[in-house]
Amino acid sequence: MPETPRQIRFNAFDMNCVAHQSSGMWRHPQDRSRDYNKLSYWTELAKLLERGRFDGIFIADVLGTYDVYGDSNEAPIKHGAQVPVNDPLMLVSAMATVTEHLGFGVTAGTAYEHPYPFARRMTTLDHLTEGRVGWNVVTGYLPSAARNMGHDDQMEHDERYAHADEYLEVLYKLWEGSWEDDAVVVDREAGVFTDPSKVHDIDHKGKYFTVPGIHISEPSPQRTPVIYQAGASPRGIEFAAGNAEAIFVASPTKEILAATVKRIRDALETAGRDRHSARIYTLLTIITDETPDAARAKYDEYLSYASEEGALVFMSGWMGIDLSQYDLNEPVGNVKSNAIQSAVTNFQQANAEGGEWTVGDIARHSAIGGLGPTIVGSGEEIADQLQEWVAETDVDGFNIAYAITPGTFEDVIKHVVPVLQARGAYPTEYVEGTLRQKLHGNGDRLPAEHKGARYKV
Repeated sequence: MPETPRQIRFNAFDMNCVAHQSSGMWRHPQDRSRDYNKLSYWTELAKLLERGRFDGIFIADVLGTYDVYGDSNEAPIKHGAQVPVNDPLMLVSAMATVTEHLGFGVTAGTAYEHPYPFARRMTTLDHLTEGRVGWNVVTGYLPSAARNMGHDDQMEHDERYAHADEYLEVLYKLWEGSWEDDAVVVDREAGVFTDPSKVHDIDHKGKYFTVPGIHISEPSPQRTPVIYQAGASPRGIEFAAGNAEAIFVASPTKEILAATVKRIRDALETAGRDRHSARIYTLLTIITDETPDAARAKYDEYLSYASEEGALVFMSGWMGIDLSQYDLNEPVGNVKSNAIQSAVTNFQQANAEGGEWTVGDIARHSAIGGLGPTIVGSGEEIADQLQEWVAETDVDGFNIAYAITPGTFEDVIKHVVPVLQARGAYPTEYVEGTLRQKLHGNGDRLPAEHKGARYKV
């Protein structure tokens, strides 16, 4: 019998702003990202993605501007480079009301909000979505955010993760260890809504946080939301191996991606977990149409709207390097970054494998698609490439960024999804249950081998 194809998973990558990954594309006449501040944009997108059987929508966020480029806000403001940007969490309830299965991965940082109120906000969303919410844990990378929160700069890279470790410890104690499953009794005759003996103080005293009391929300369907993580530096991978159930990576080539996925799988095993206990999605932009020629013509048209300077604004923030000080023909040498270290490492590796990358190369590479690659072709060609990427890298799926929205997602659902479904490589129906159950099939709650499970009451 022929071997059953490996299932490919899709997430949609978006942000509550105009220019997310592909700078300048907001100028395209079919792009609707300008409607980011209207609920109708988000509810229609959610319904579209559910029709396409996407695992979820992953909503990025920042709390600062990309002012590394030129040491100024001028360029990011001019290009709409993730500014203006609104809060991602407030979108989820509206999208949940118009969908039944779509998951919601929302980004929130550990650096500038106390874990106690954040625990309640995520529990609230898990209740309102009936267990379809995940949290993308970020430690922050923009110095502008640190300054506006009263700090001279962000914490050093590895210390940010030490701080995040304790942040997660507090949250696990609140989500998993404060309320017993049967604490809420709703005993009308006895006049007891919750049994006080089954609700416990967490008594946390650490280096960064002191939280003595109880979680003030009753347990939600998942208790702990699905933990997403996007750091691929050595310290980021260590953090992900202990906490993440879905991991997002961005690699410019298949070879670099395969090495990154292996490092993550090895780290999961080192942490006492199964190699495939976290779903790994890689960033990708897909330009597709009915025919190869039509797809390539579409890509060329998109490029006519792309902004290379806007791309360098993004890359400067992601790499922690002011690329405005380089000539476009100048190679990017060895640098030490206090931002997204994996972004720098990836381009250094690409230099070693395919010749030196110049600043101009980085601008052209990232003008559509940001940190991830862009692939172009018919639905059949794209499906072939996706299956090759999965087979050769051991990645689980793709975090699909848009060139234009919702057009990029519409094209993928129209041209690529049916081909993969016909090959048995993409789901035709959703698994019932919470987001955690849909992703892993092992129930609604954290599995026993997850570090958060040790805090269960």
